[in-house]
Amino acid sequence: MPLDILLVSILRALVEVAGFALLGQGVLVLLAGKYREQNIFYRALRTITHPVVRAVRFITPRFILDVHVPVLTFFLLLWLWFMLAFAKRHLCGLHGLAC
Repeated sequence: MPLDILLVSILRALVEVAGFALLGQGVLVLLAGKYREQNIFYRALRTITHPVVRAVRFITPRFILDVHVPVLTFFLLLWLWFMLAFAKRHLCGLHGLAC
């Protein structure tokens, strides 16, 4: 496998992990409600997603509320996942591979 396709695949996998962790956090918010901070799974997922959410908070303007940043992060990760999928498809076509 060429190095460029491998790097895109690794980035896409990292984006998937962060996206699914954010999705899991959202489900636990709905299920656990105000007791979510006491849930060990919620805290584990928050540990995984904290760097990504913090990075999105850094690049977003201040008028966006902190409560909305995880949702924005999820949609940015979803957009990035699609862009990496298109990039991988393009690179596979350039190399003549059926990925």
